[in-house]
Amino acid sequence: MLLRCLRAELVKFRRSPVWLAFVVLPLFPAFLGTFNYLGNLSVLSDAWYSLWSQHTLFSSMFFLPALLGVFCAWQWRLEHADHNWNSFLTAPVPVGDLCLAKLIWAAVISLLSQAWIEVLFIISGKLVGLTGPIPPELPEWLLCGALGGVSVCAVQLYFSLIIRAFAPPVAFGLVGGIAGLMVTAQGFGYAFPYSLLCIGMRANNPTMGLNFAAFLLSAFVYTVVFTLLAVRHLLQHDTAAE
Repeated sequence: MLLRCLRAELVKFRRSPVWLAFVVLPLFPAFLGTFNYLGNLSVLSDAWYSLWSQHTLFSSMFFLPALLGVFCAWQWRLEHADHNWNSFLTAPVPVGDLCLAKLIWAAVISLLSQAWIEVLFIISGKLVGLTGPIPPELPEWLLCGALGGVSVCAVQLYFSLIIRAFAPPVAFGLVGGIAGLMVTAQGFGYAFPYSLLCIGMRANNPTMGLNFAAFLLSAFVYTVVFTLLAVRHLLQHDTAAE
């Protein structure tokens, strides 16, 4: 059943304009971070690590939460906009599989976004003339960023489910990204889902140590809790009201 749900979701967004956001939005932190790096070479002297700090400062706070917010809001848009709830909730598949399929595709987007950020980071480094070795920690930063992004997706999917309009959940993602950086700066990053994106990518601090146990536990708890909340909401949903 889950595979059928995954295929159905793929059919829905395969030719969707949502892919434009996936391609375009990561370009902005790459440009902004690179120009910020070039403008502060007297201070940012740690080559690839300094460049990464500038790229992730913008991407983890603004553009990645917005990208994930757009994708998650779009995943529920067909049900909201086309009044498709009767067919959605009466489909011969468990509601949990329907929610899990959306989460899995959102997780795929989170991982692909990190891969695209990696490509842009390496290209930017070569363009500005960095010749040293690429940080060996880069795969860890990207993977942890993707895992943090999954917890963000779980939260965004829940709010995109309960809020029918498209824009408010996206705005919520932007506010969450900014709040995540602020919460991280106060030392409470592991307790806030949007902070996990910053912490996982080592935003603005590539040498920061990561408490893997706390990071993984927090990401797991937020993902499970908000997915269960979404399932609970759907189980209590009145199809006749649609």
